[in-house]
Amino acid sequence: MDHRDDDLSHFRAHGAAPLPTPRDQGHVDHDGARIWYADFGSGPPVILLHGGLGHGGNWGYQVPALTGSGHRVVVVDSRGHGRSTRDGRPFTYELMASDVLAVMDALDLTRTALVGWSDGACTGLILAAMAPARITGVFFFGCNMDPSGTREIVQPNPRIDRCFGRHAEDYAQLSATPDGFKAFAEAVGLMMKTEPHYSAADLARIRVPVAIAQGEHDEFIKPEHADYLARSIPGAELIRLAGVSHFAPLQRPEQFNDVVRAFLGKLGP
Repeated sequence: MDHRDDDLSHFRAHGAAPLPTPRDQGHVDHDGARIWYADFGSGPPVILLHGGLGHGGNWGYQVPALTGSGHRVVVVDSRGHGRSTRDGRPFTYELMASDVLAVMDALDLTRTALVGWSDGACTGLILAAMAPARITGVFFFGCNMDPSGTREIVQPNPRIDRCFGRHAEDYAQLSATPDGFKAFAEAVGLMMKTEPHYSAADLARIRVPVAIAQGEHDEFIKPEHADYLARSIPGAELIRLAGVSHFAPLQRPEQFNDVVRAFLGKLGP
């Protein structure tokens, strides 16, 4: 039976499914931070990049599905998130993209696909723009590439509140600064409000295969912005995910996993 958690009640109470036992995990020291990673399975590699305030364990429903279909899967805790540390500089997507590249170098990953969710999607696409020779393709779910793409949240949303509550609890358990969630959330929020600033011309220079995926009920990203991204990136595919929101990997993971696997299958070995 398919897992369903449309209102995120299960996620709030229990988190995502536990990650399987990795074949390797550790930290990579890079540019003032220690970046945590875990490495699973074998085959064509794919790196999973989580959303803002979350951590790599949020991919618990995806890792077994992807290793089961013959992929090597690496999850990364973004700078300052989960088990990764940060220095005192503001968060930027470019800095987080450089952290992912450092993990790739440490794991001898010459080229890899990227699957990004929310902030992780932005990080992944920026990395593809920075180092296209290293990236085989980007699955970009639920994010914007300039501030005009975001919705204004004007009413309380219980689903967002449940997700935020889970993130706060996980941060207290995983972080080297367990009492610092408020300051951390404010710093990440500032990045989200002010970055990135990719123009249509910037997007037109991206030269890797890209899928732009958008949940039907996304709370944060305007649907017309997803359309714009798909039009602006050469050869990009637009994928609509019916019945889900910004939290599709948790709400209906089988549906999300199917479209990710289909995209990765087009990239070849």
